[in-house]
Amino acid sequence: MMPFWRKNRPDAKALEAQVTALQAALDTCKGVVRRRGMQEAMLAAGGVALLALGFVLGANSEAIKQTAFDQASVLGLMSPRGPDAGYAAYDKGDHVTALRLLQPLGEQGDARAQSVLGAINYAGRGVPRNDAEAVRWFRLAADQGDASAQFRLGLMYSDGDGVPQDQTEAARWYRLAADGGYAQAQYNLGLLYAAGEGVAQDNVAAYMWFNLAVAQFPPSDSRNRTIAAKSREVAASKLTREQLAEAQRLSREWRPARRAHLAGPTS
Repeated sequence: MMPFWRKNRPDAKALEAQVTALQAALDTCKGVVRRRGMQEAMLAAGGVALLALGFVLGANSEAIKQTAFDQASVLGLMSPRGPDAGYAAYDKGDHVTALRLLQPLGEQGDARAQSVLGAINYAGRGVPRNDAEAVRWFRLAADQGDASAQFRLGLMYSDGDGVPQDQTEAARWYRLAADGGYAQAQYNLGLLYAAGEGVAQDNVAAYMWFNLAVAQFPPSDSRNRTIAAKSREVAASKLTREQLAEAQRLSREWRPARRAHLAGPTS
């Protein structure tokens, strides 16, 4: 019986291509040894070893080769593959590449990709700003419960970008995102309650949402936490002792809502 590793032995041309790819990986690994510490170099060598094993095993070694590529990506030896490449491009500010890579995902219904596509079209960086297209993508993601898209859609209604200005509709989308624990939406919703725009004026509700925003903003976001805390103080100054106790009780009892598919108006 032939050894198992020869059952899918590649032909000469395929083997030559594999050897060339392996040599390139080895050369990269050498560069890592020169540029990085010994521990990272050893990890890189492990990734190359997995690549070598994958090439030897042939067509049935996709899992092994994927593991190697994943390890190499962590070390910065290779670029992210698949959907992650689009998000990585967006994080780096390469909106043209992100748009190209994420568009198919968005068309397939991926909420995260849809939300990012909306942000790209709204920002107009690297691509022409397109508010109508931004609204379309944000709405698709928001209807799937994406809090970031819900918040941004609320912003667009609040400012009248790509849609008729409508504070009531802005409040509706802010509320959906705020119920999911999105801090900026909680703060903006507090502002609407404090001003009575899009909702009935209610200082108790304003205090509650400002208070929740203070808790939800991460400690690293000291600027927004400070702004929310100051807004909470202003709201508190307009409350009686009983109203303040009620607002604090509502804050304590608040729990984030489960995200669900939403059916909203399409106007």
